[in-house]
Amino acid sequence: MPDAPPPRTATAAWPALRDGACFLLALAGVLWLVAHGAADLGYNWQWYRVPAFVWGPDGTPGPLLQGLAVTLKLTALSGLGALGAGGIAALLRLSRSVAARALAWAYVEAIRNTPLLIQLLFLYFVIAPALGLDALSSAVIGLSLFEGAYVSEILRAGIVSIDHGQWDAARSLGMGRASAYRLVILPQAVRRVLPPLASQSVSLVKDSSLASVIAMAELTLRGGEIVAHTFLSFEIWFTVAALYWLVTTALSALAAGLERGLAYPT
Repeated sequence: MPDAPPPRTATAAWPALRDGACFLLALAGVLWLVAHGAADLGYNWQWYRVPAFVWGPDGTPGPLLQGLAVTLKLTALSGLGALGAGGIAALLRLSRSVAARALAWAYVEAIRNTPLLIQLLFLYFVIAPALGLDALSSAVIGLSLFEGAYVSEILRAGIVSIDHGQWDAARSLGMGRASAYRLVILPQAVRRVLPPLASQSVSLVKDSSLASVIAMAELTLRGGEIVAHTFLSFEIWFTVAALYWLVTTALSALAAGLERGLAYPT
């Protein structure tokens, strides 16, 4: 029978209590600053009006939850597009073709070195009318290309980090380059790139708020509309921030679970 773990002493519990106290003090300080700032402005808090914008009186989703649904849809579609664009760009950057590497490099550098807001406006007002695209399609394409540039570098770094002996082992088994990628290299690279991809997915959720500039009725635009009609500036924007926080925290927890599931057995 293995030995039982030693009992937890008061000394061992002290760091957890200290950290918890520091967190509570920091939270209290933030709340005090917010309350003090609002008091200086003469702001009249009206939190009791916020639930009506989350859930309608008949139990249907309110405008904030409707906007959140659009945000989740936009994030899911853009995430898939970013993985596709990033995967293609990463493979092109690692190919033997000079033209392919130059094309992928130009895409990554052009996207990463220009603001997402400008890209969305250009897509919606210049490209979309010529192609007959609506706001959702423009937002998905813009976010997919933008996030895909970062995803490509994450995937490329993960692939390059795989030991070259894995390529030699794949070739010794008679695998071609495509089979080696699919069966040997990419499964190992996924374990290494999952944490940065999770961080990028969190960034995607937050970046989706910029789609409000092209009239996408997502969470940020819905929040702005409510503030314009009710002047509940602090209450609505804090609620919008909380909804974003819930989504990003859930994504982080999901990524952590996947990372544990894909971890090599010890």
